[in-house]
Amino acid sequence: MGTIDARRALLARLIDHAPTFPPASLPPPEALAEDAHAAASPHAFVLARLVWPASSLAQLASSDRAVSAVLDAPLPEDARVESVETRDVVRDRIPSHVTEIYVETPVDDGLEDRLDHLSADGLRAKVRCGGPEVPGDADLARFVRSCRERGLVFKATAGLHRAVRGDGEHGFLNLLAAVVFKGDEEDALAETEPEAFGLDAAAFSWRDRSASGEEIARVRRGLFHSMGSCSFFEPVGELEALGMLPP
Repeated sequence: MGTIDARRALLARLIDHAPTFPPASLPPPEALAEDAHAAASPHAFVLARLVWPASSLAQLASSDRAVSAVLDAPLPEDARVESVETRDVVRDRIPSHVTEIYVETPVDDGLEDRLDHLSADGLRAKVRCGGPEVPGDADLARFVRSCRERGLVFKATAGLHRAVRGDGEHGFLNLLAAVVFKGDEEDALAETEPEAFGLDAAAFSWRDRSASGEEIARVRRGLFHSMGSCSFFEPVGELEALGMLPP
């Protein structure tokens, strides 16, 4: 068995593309064109599912893209829907074939209790990293640690267009470092120096810590699934500028 390329282990299917959602808010025809452009790009391996409102699935009649449906209405039986994103779990609104259900979880005093319930019910968590209320480094680190302790898979959304933290916004490399490097979650999230991160075929590194492709793949499977972004090309452009994408 060959060694896993750390770049692909870290970045493969990382971005759940949500072009109709703010701040991009593209009309459906433009959103689908942008998603097709992403799927045809040299870095399409970074692209995961198309995030789409459940109420508007009819707009995807001609698309065969795998979908993560935001549950704003009951879902029809549709084989393209691989996951559901919701704030409240209403089982009779979710088709039986969908096994990945992400429940948006505020980082507040009730966090641990909510995560206990999600874990017991076989659900997954979703954390919002941007918007009107941006969680601080300590709060986001607490979320990551709490999911790790419970073996609970999560996804992140909002405000993760930048690779590295700056101007009050979280960086997606920071979040990846927080999930990969157990015990250093808060310091990894607070990092503001791009030079502190490294990624090549052999390893993903931050400061004096390093992880192989195999180690990264385990964390991606068992803890951090993906991040929702209204833009595909903005975060990919950040990775290109850092020289972190495979040729």
